Amino acid sequence: MKLSVIIPAYNERKTILKVLSEVERAELPGSLDKEIIIIDDFSTDGTRDIVKGLSGRHKVVFQDRNRGKGAAIRAGIKEASGEFIIIQDADMEYSPSEYRRLLPPLLNGEADAVYGSRFLKRGHRPKYRLFYLGNKFLSFLLSVLYGKRISDMETCYKVFRSEVIKSVNIKSNRFDFEPEVTAKLIKAGREIKEVPISYSSRGFADGKKIGWRDGVMAIYALIKYKFID
Repeated sequence: MKLSVIIPAYNERKTILKVLSEVERAELPGSLDKEIIIIDDFSTDGTRDIVKGLSGRHKVVFQDRNRGKGAAIRAGIKEASGEFIIIQDADMEYSPSEYRRLLPPLLNGEADAVYGSRFLKRGHRPKYRLFYLGNKFLSFLLSVLYGKRISDMETCYKVFRSEVIKSVNIKSNRFDFEPEVTAKLIKAGREIKEVPISYSSRGFADGKKIGWRDGVMAIYALIKYKFID
């Protein structure tokens, strides 16, 4: 069996090689193999040139314009050949050492998707209180609309059974991928399990891209996908 690691990257010249090195070294449970798929979302800071040099080692996809994280993930899912698919940001906020914690519920048949929750980790202290409160509100809204309690819907670390995520008609191009895929998995009766993970938040000066507008889009997406597919 194989794990497909999808790495969407946009202007991550400073960290892309470091993340890739950690992903390559990450140990997997059981006898899982690993394939790495890098999607450059039309970077302008030199990331694209770095990624070009990796095409001999890994699958590489180049977007023809900046389409957004959701669109990059969709492109990666199309290329994935593994039985399981995980999303890995290229910014060093999430450690690939957590793969061993995220995969067992899938391997044991306990879940269709596993979310790595930053908020279930004992001693977690949010760097940005406003973001933390926003995430709490999204969790509350999700529970009201869909009857499902998920502590960290916005987490990057989502692992799916390949046949499950490939059956979801994902339309979002930006960070609204997170609420869309969550809403549609719940509506399809798929089992989502959360496990605690570590997290090291970077600042906006270091390239953090998500903002308050993405929070508004997430609220809209949760409401929209409650009523449409």
